[in-house]
Amino acid sequence: MPDPSTESRLVSATRGRWLLVAAAVLWSTTSLFVKVEALRDIPGPTLAALRALFAAVCLVPFVRVSSVRWRVGLLPMATAFAAMNVLFLTAMTLTTAAAAVFLQYTATPWSFLLGLVILGETWRRGNVVAVGLAMAGIAIIIATTDGQSSLGNLLAVCSGLAFAVVIISLRHLRQESPVFLVLVNQAASCLVLLPWLAWHPPSLSLDQWLLLAAFGIVQMSIPYLLFARGLKSVPAQEAALIVLLEPVLTPVWVGLLGWEFAPATTWVGGALIVGGLLLRYTVFPGQPDQVPSEAP
Repeated sequence: MPDPSTESRLVSATRGRWLLVAAAVLWSTTSLFVKVEALRDIPGPTLAALRALFAAVCLVPFVRVSSVRWRVGLLPMATAFAAMNVLFLTAMTLTTAAAAVFLQYTATPWSFLLGLVILGETWRRGNVVAVGLAMAGIAIIIATTDGQSSLGNLLAVCSGLAFAVVIISLRHLRQESPVFLVLVNQAASCLVLLPWLAWHPPSLSLDQWLLLAAFGIVQMSIPYLLFARGLKSVPAQEAALIVLLEPVLTPVWVGLLGWEFAPATTWVGGALIVGGLLLRYTVFPGQPDQVPSEAP
């Protein structure tokens, strides 16, 4: 007779994976907002600040007072999130959408290493195969993408390291309220950038304000809530693999709209990433990874 607790974990893990897929799809809309003509000329730090502001404001009504409590892990999480937010959006304005998002996903190997060292997660053969193919795909795309800026590429790589710290932090704090965690991150990003906004006050049209509000809510708040909930039942290593769907989809959206066309090698690299994920869940499905439980 099947163990009910095992079946429950399997159902929870499956649900968590689908939440991560949904988060990746919504994250991939970054290029649609950043590259749209109305927002294209807004500086990266301004985009980051206003996106975080709208993302935080929409979450406030949903935070329960009982879920608000101090944890030491909040500090590295919020710091890394604020850095990631600024670095990535600035990189997106300085290089191609494909280059920026693929370079940010150098977070994947960092997440594997940090998950092993900090969270005590175990390496699984399927994960190793998938991350190897993913890194090969990213390397192909980076080496052959045109229109890149060296500064933009460097900022995108740095945002990848910050993203890895965010992933590990959210997994470490998985007993906390996802709404509270996401609010902390968005508020920290906004506070860090307030001096920039004070020094460079934005002068925007109503259409631009509405687009920025949608940017903060649709592309940031909702997917990070889904991501935080997914991490409650999915290990950081596996989560970092699943959200690799984001860089695969990012050039698709801007290409469909005719704003930016990725070269054939981008699709070759994307095929390696998707192929690695398919192998992970078909040839090497295995059992759910076990990680040490954290006391609430």
